Amino acid sequence: MRQVLDLIGFQATSRQGPQLRGTCPVPSCRSISGRSFSVHLTRQVYHCFACHSCGNALDLWAAVYGLSIHQAAVDLCRMANLDPPRLTASSTLSTRWQLREVPFRAPSPNR
Repeated sequence: MRQVLDLIGFQATSRQGPQLRGTCPVPSCRSISGRSFSVHLTRQVYHCFACHSCGNALDLWAAVYGLSIHQAAVDLCRMANLDPPRLTASSTLSTRWQLREVPFRAPSPNR
């Protein structure tokens, strides 16, 4: 998140621990407040209380530049001199679904 904030030129107007506040960098936001935009560096998330834009560093990059999440990921990979991740043409649908699976953990009976 810190690197994305630096790349977009975000300047915090206040800081309290890992939380930064400032003017929202999303162009469509019409807020004039210097505190409507909040970033939590430990949690790696942001939220604008004026335009309601929120998410992680990739979501922020996409919102600031008006990109799809995929294009934002490609842009950031290029800026970091990394190859964007790709699925091969031989990947099956079941393999793609396996990449998105999150294991379910049943609650502990002691809770």
